[in-house]
Amino acid sequence: MNKEYTLIIERGEDGLLIGSILELPGCHTQGKTIEELLFNIREAIELYLEVEKPDVTTEFVGLQKIIL
Repeated sequence: MNKEYTLIIERGEDGLLIGSILELPGCHTQGKTIEELLFNIREAIELYLEVEKPDVTTEFVGLQKIIL
């Protein structure tokens, strides 16, 4: 059975893309391109799930920028 995860992507100070999986605390990686990041995050998820069995009870709803 496939599970859907939410990937948050940010750009670091060094220009690398940083990806974090919202539903899996501590599951993150980086890459120089989106393609590299997506490859790396799939591997990170697989490794994470080998060690942890998360009990995800929340559902991602969305993001909103706030300008003050």
